[in-house]
Amino acid sequence: MHIDETAPSLETYPKYINRERSLLEFNRRVLAQAKNPDIPLLERLKFLCISCTNMDEFFEVRLASLHELENDPAARTNPDGMVPQEAVHMLNDVAHEVVEDQYHTLNNVLIPELEKENIRFLRRNHWTEQHKEWIRNYFIDSLHPVLSPMGLDPSHPFPKVLNKSLNFIVSLEGKDAFGRSNGLAIVQVPRSLPRLIKLPSEATDGENDFVFLSSVLHANVATLFPGMTVTGCYQFRVTRNTNLFIDEEEVEDIMRALKGELSGRQYGGAIRLEVADNCPRHMVDYLLDQFQLDEEDLYQVNGPVNLHRLNAVPDMVGRPDLLFTPYSPKQLNQQKPNKSFRLFHRKKEPETLFERIHRKDLLLHHPYDAFTPVIDFLKQAASDPDVLAIRMTLYRTGEDSAIIDALEKAARNGKEVTAVIELRARFDEDTNIIQATRLQDAGVHVVYGVVGYKTHAKMILIVRREGDKLRHYTHLGTGNYHHITTRFYTDFGLFTANPKIGRDASKIFQQLTSLGESKGLEVLLQSPFTLQTGMIERIRREAEHASQGKSARIIAKMNGLQEKGIIDALYEASQAGVKIDLIVRGMCSLRPGLPGLSENITVTSIVGRFLEHHRVYYFENSPAHPELYCSSADWMGRNLLSRVETCFPILDPDCFQQVYTEGLAIYLEDNCNAWILQADGSYVQRTPEGSVPFSAQQALIEKYSQ
Repeated sequence: MHIDETAPSLETYPKYINRERSLLEFNRRVLAQAKNPDIPLLERLKFLCISCTNMDEFFEVRLASLHELENDPAARTNPDGMVPQEAVHMLNDVAHEVVEDQYHTLNNVLIPELEKENIRFLRRNHWTEQHKEWIRNYFIDSLHPVLSPMGLDPSHPFPKVLNKSLNFIVSLEGKDAFGRSNGLAIVQVPRSLPRLIKLPSEATDGENDFVFLSSVLHANVATLFPGMTVTGCYQFRVTRNTNLFIDEEEVEDIMRALKGELSGRQYGGAIRLEVADNCPRHMVDYLLDQFQLDEEDLYQVNGPVNLHRLNAVPDMVGRPDLLFTPYSPKQLNQQKPNKSFRLFHRKKEPETLFERIHRKDLLLHHPYDAFTPVIDFLKQAASDPDVLAIRMTLYRTGEDSAIIDALEKAARNGKEVTAVIELRARFDEDTNIIQATRLQDAGVHVVYGVVGYKTHAKMILIVRREGDKLRHYTHLGTGNYHHITTRFYTDFGLFTANPKIGRDASKIFQQLTSLGESKGLEVLLQSPFTLQTGMIERIRREAEHASQGKSARIIAKMNGLQEKGIIDALYEASQAGVKIDLIVRGMCSLRPGLPGLSENITVTSIVGRFLEHHRVYYFENSPAHPELYCSSADWMGRNLLSRVETCFPILDPDCFQQVYTEGLAIYLEDNCNAWILQADGSYVQRTPEGSVPFSAQQALIEKYSQ
């Protein structure tokens, strides 16, 4: 094989890409959508807001976790082996670039484009007398009564500041009511107040004119300090560590312990300070000192300190022409073909889901297929007198969940119902605690998974009496049982009556409740036991086939790739000649395109209208036995080694073809939303370059709309 002397090599780049750096690169790709003129304008604004939310979580979770390791001299990042302090410095440098790009995109790209559509954000120096009068009255009537300014002195120390809350530091001159000179005050803005205010018709000539809450407070802050002179007012926001620490081996009741931790989450250690870019240096230094932060933790911004609040604009302006064309998911037709007539030509009863699944495996592709059949599956089970037991894992469900309603009804109808609820699903802990309590009150057997291992598997198992035997009906999915996220996350869900899959699912549920072993699974792979080794065995099998001169191919789609054992196996397979196509939406620590190591590997990231979320793994297994798996697990260390996950084969030929085509092959043809990972860790967007533009997501929308 010819080696390009000028190509990047292991001497140029380390073997692995830092996972957090890769996550920031993903956020660059999200932000790029906000600049894309081919995307409707208000959708571009949404992408900007998503990038802001992503950055918040990056600091709250990823960077916070690295800070926790800084005092451990033996700690290293995985898989690239960086010292935590070095990683923090490097990541802050990149994060500053991303944040600067966010505000440049807002101020120089989106705001001018929105103004062309008569959607305006009015700055104070552009307010007319008409604007000022209405805003002054709004402040007096709606803001002043709920604001509590705090002058700082020994009896009024610097207040506790909530994570990601909007605050103002105010400089003052003159004497207070007690004849003292304080100099500084803090104004904390309650989260109940809107950060963006739409001016009514009597206040402005524009149809969609907005003012920021920060501007309203700036203009009227003097009224909060009568008798004193305000010399400056500057917004700031602190991001805190939101990681929860529970010693699961010591606590007796994880729900009670988690409730205790949640109450303090808003006041974790400070990680980042955002402050207005016109804030004087001495006040910036004062804030840094209060939060015990360094210069690299400071982010001075030209605009509101929380861009995510702009996400409210699309709903406030009523401009559907500036949004994606609405898409209605395809509804499952549950009526049997009318091939025969019953006696007296009586109307044929609708086919139940159990009858349909008994005949043939059924695959749903969300969000193109509606999520309704999953809810119907549980509703029918709750009412079916032949259903004896329902078992289900719940990671994220959301509030007002029809899933929870169905499980409650089933329990009240006398079914044996077991719910394995993961209380530690990040940022959904409160909701999951509420849902667990609800189900317990209805008579559902609720367990919280396994100590030390998050239960991330997505499974429903229904046991039904049919004649003189019991039959298992199983639903396995790549995504959560969440009725909201299924509208914009791409996921596969498989309904099957396959007895091998049913027996395996039953063993896993028994393990989760009894904590006994689930040995002897027939077709499912399970973390933390067989999934990682099972994937590596299949990767190595492809490498062996390639070394024997057989055709060898791996195509894998996932959200993240970081697990060192998997990466090393892929490198070995590439060196053996296996053609490997990886479709990795987010972080990827594998470095493609290095001669002698990974020149046979390509990594593509798809960023589009929907959030790519399914995990699909294809192994050619030449000559005639290809294998295709779907999974709840990414190829990440946490998924493969420290969570309970499932990976299930697609055994039905029609479902196999559908998953291969719609979950893998179609994405390799995308030249509109695809980004190609380079050896240096950067991404380059694939473009049509004279060929017909092709978007995998748009092609699927059109297919399912026919």
